[in-house]
Amino acid sequence: MATRMREKSEKRLQNKDQRPFAKVKYIRMSPSKVRIVLDTVRGKKVEEAMAILANSQQSSAEVCLKLLKSAIANAENNKGLNRADLIIAETFVSPGPTLKRINIRARGRADRLLKRTCHITMILGEAK
Repeated sequence: MATRMREKSEKRLQNKDQRPFAKVKYIRMSPSKVRIVLDTVRGKKVEEAMAILANSQQSSAEVCLKLLKSAIANAENNKGLNRADLIIAETFVSPGPTLKRINIRARGRADRLLKRTCHITMILGEAK
């Protein structure tokens, strides 16, 4: 049984995606607003993407820029890749837990406020 488990774990490691990546979790922004920013930089070279994010007006661009810098540092230090050859291969955002709050209204009623969170993943690749 232990041999089988060892074989399965080795096979899982071989099939694992080897591209450099960075993740950030539990960001207090709506996933739909973050997705707009990520769509503008997907597939671009990292230097161009950093310029776009640095000059963007959206508040989620600041978080995405920090995440991109982290992914670049992971690529350079852990994988030994050159910054000039990197592109943003994949970026995606998934919803995190939603904080449910109450907004008091007239006549003793209450409305529900949904404060959304998200998890952002950025995967880099080498330009061909």
